[in-house]
Amino acid sequence: MRWEGNRESDNVEDRRDDEGGGSPVFGGRSIGIGTIVIALIGGWVLGINPLTILGALSGGAPAHVQTHQGPAHKPPADDHLARFVSTVLADTEDVWRDVFRQGGARYVDPKLVLFRGATHTACGTGQSAMGPFYCPADQKVYIDLGFYETLKNQLGAPGDFAQAYVIAHEVGHHVQNLLGISAQVDRARGRVSKVEYNHLSVKLELQADCLAGVWAHHAQNARQILEQGDVESAMNAAAKIGDDALQRASGGAVVPDSFTHGTSAQRQRWFSTGLRMGSVKACDTFSAQTL
Repeated sequence: MRWEGNRESDNVEDRRDDEGGGSPVFGGRSIGIGTIVIALIGGWVLGINPLTILGALSGGAPAHVQTHQGPAHKPPADDHLARFVSTVLADTEDVWRDVFRQGGARYVDPKLVLFRGATHTACGTGQSAMGPFYCPADQKVYIDLGFYETLKNQLGAPGDFAQAYVIAHEVGHHVQNLLGISAQVDRARGRVSKVEYNHLSVKLELQADCLAGVWAHHAQNARQILEQGDVESAMNAAAKIGDDALQRASGGAVVPDSFTHGTSAQRQRWFSTGLRMGSVKACDTFSAQTL
């Protein structure tokens, strides 16, 4: 992927030197390490947001968590990987500002938070083992850059563009938040069965994959960022984090009704759709006859 020398975003907040986030507090009480382990296993194997699991296991919704205080600082200039994600974020900003402008709307940039171990968010305490995630309450994407080692060595998905896809997918969730799509899905919680809500979650996640493809389409047209093998790298990453692939990797049975992110084939298909079409309208997973 061609990225060096391109603009870096000013919206990156480096918390990696901060002290750990401490024990998460959900439903007004502390969650012990055993419960956290259960939540993280559920997150990796079933594709369920561990913050949601923690809330359910503690008997309530996440309590308000004080977010990071004090001045945010940028990552050091000699940090190659931090510069990479800053550049990818900047590229998503350029693309989505233009797409929103063409649609007569204004794009609000998300923040990207780098952390280690644990960090406070407006959605609860984030843990590194959750992998990258987006918090709509504070409009921030959170990532422990150590996840990229997991992506490469444990999940078998190396490559710069695979790493960029991860950021673009989370920014896709930010786009959904701005468009009000995430809120519509969240309002269905409690009004539909768990299986039905899981199906809505799959559609939301596949749409974020498609929006990641939309970013790549426009970034390629504007800046020719793609090199040979990049698309295959992103498609491989999408395949490795499909619900069916993760469940097989865990040694358990594949349970479609528990899917919350989509199968490997579905994730590849929708990323490819966004990449090919470059249109938000093409990413309407909620009206699609088949996923």
